[in-house]
Amino acid sequence: MDVLLRAALWMTGAIASFSFMAIAGRELAGDYDTFEIMFYRSSVGVIVVIGIIALQNRWREIRFDHFGRHLLRNVFHFTGQNLWFFAVAFIPLAQVFALEFTSPLWVAVLAPLILGERMTRMRAFAAVLGFLGILVVARPSVDTFEFGLLAAAGAALFFALTNMLTKRLTRDNSIASILFFLTVTQFFFGLGAAGYDGDFALPTMAAAPYLILVGCAGLMAHFCLTNALAIAPATVVVPLDFARLPVIAIVAMLLYAEPLDVWVFVGAGVIFVANYLNIWNETRKTAWIA
Repeated sequence: MDVLLRAALWMTGAIASFSFMAIAGRELAGDYDTFEIMFYRSSVGVIVVIGIIALQNRWREIRFDHFGRHLLRNVFHFTGQNLWFFAVAFIPLAQVFALEFTSPLWVAVLAPLILGERMTRMRAFAAVLGFLGILVVARPSVDTFEFGLLAAAGAALFFALTNMLTKRLTRDNSIASILFFLTVTQFFFGLGAAGYDGDFALPTMAAAPYLILVGCAGLMAHFCLTNALAIAPATVVVPLDFARLPVIAIVAMLLYAEPLDVWVFVGAGVIFVANYLNIWNETRKTAWIA
């Protein structure tokens, strides 16, 4: 029970952080483009991560011999995060979060190609079931199509690519090294992309709290999620993580008068079942081998 309680506390922090990041992104969207938001998000991240590395004297962990892998990973993450912020600005937040949950299914589909893992029947079934959930959430048609839906689905795909490359990097890189290259490379990505048109929006007093919140919430979300996975199995953490959907749906209803769409919850439920079946199957195989 103590393990479950601690995992639940970490996941409460993760859910709150993801929700705050979405709200901050929505509030900033009117005055800042996604590249500018990413630049300021990475600026906060660089200060925090380098500060922690310096205080703990962990510079020796920063490995430049895998810079190419770090660069490719962060190109994927930068793309996915920009698509996510674009989606946050244009479609209901509940739809963004529901489509984001398809990221593990993309991992199941792409892992055989990138990581050399075997495509099992359960993985294939979970992927098909999950993509049926996408159709229920998005309900695409000529009249209701939004580019934000495509952006949210694309973000999930690029997050999946990011997660797979992260898995490869963790074999011989510390978390400090991964976070260092994450924040530093994306700082320069954001700076270059935000300034390409010669129109760079500077921080204002009104926007400063949201810009800081985006950076801090992004780091805290992944920190809390990583700690939850470290102390509890994925079969426990994933259901807790899905609590993000009703939480953000209620928050969006209260702050932005977004209606509670029953089909978003139905589709998210289908995606949840697909994810859970895949994780349960992988966990069962690991336990059997052990």
